[in-house]
Amino acid sequence: MSNVKLDKYAVFGSPIKHSKSPVIHQLFAGQTGQDLSYDAIEVTAEDFIKSVDTFFAEGGKGLNCTVPLKELAWQYADNKSQRAEISKAVNTLILQEDGSIFGENTDGIGLLRDLVINHAINLEGKRILVLGAGGASRGILGPLLEQLPSCIFIANRTISKALDLAHEFSEKGAISGCGYTDLDDKKFDLILNATSASLSDQLPPLPEALLEKNGVCYDLAYGNKPTAFVRWGLEHKAAQSLDGLGMLVEQAAEAFYLWRGVRPDTRLVIEQIKIAVD
Repeated sequence: MSNVKLDKYAVFGSPIKHSKSPVIHQLFAGQTGQDLSYDAIEVTAEDFIKSVDTFFAEGGKGLNCTVPLKELAWQYADNKSQRAEISKAVNTLILQEDGSIFGENTDGIGLLRDLVINHAINLEGKRILVLGAGGASRGILGPLLEQLPSCIFIANRTISKALDLAHEFSEKGAISGCGYTDLDDKKFDLILNATSASLSDQLPPLPEALLEKNGVCYDLAYGNKPTAFVRWGLEHKAAQSLDGLGMLVEQAAEAFYLWRGVRPDTRLVIEQIKIAVD
């Protein structure tokens, strides 16, 4: 390994070419004095196992995995954190000294750091609505319940998926599943969009009077322009209507820390990314 100049890291996903992760990790590396390379690599679900095997065989040290690979990464990892086991999704793979691969899910902690630290949003005792019952929701429910909200509702087009997901987490707090039509008489302090609708500039079918006064909207997706859900929040007078750029940087920082043992200054990087987008 002595002839390897830079430790290799990457993010696998499909699609991946618009990923901001390489820029984020290079900013982290520059800030903390780390020598490494980080690439975004198009990998489909069908090619996942072969691609991961090759990456680590050729000297790779760690991987991030995004859509549609998080559940496959969970299956691939030899050992997993409790967070990853609960969520059944892994977004960070770490090569261990003994050659085994450790799987972690940093999405939930990334979301919480952005909400609680960066935006000073207190979740204790709050009514929270999570839109969508897929892998993105699965990764954040455990950390959200640890903040002791009064309740979490999961709304999904296929109601059975929302009910099943709520049942999985029911021992950790007050959590329910429902369809979008069941939201007509409910109000929430925080609405989190964990659907893929924003990727096509669409919205889930939301009732007009869904947001409490001074409520917050947060889209796990991000883009160079406000997403459809962020615009919905602004139109419905949310106290804050935020996209997932902060979460992206925070979950990346956690992965960087797990790989390199040093924690970067995320606020600085979030500002640098925003300036580059503007």
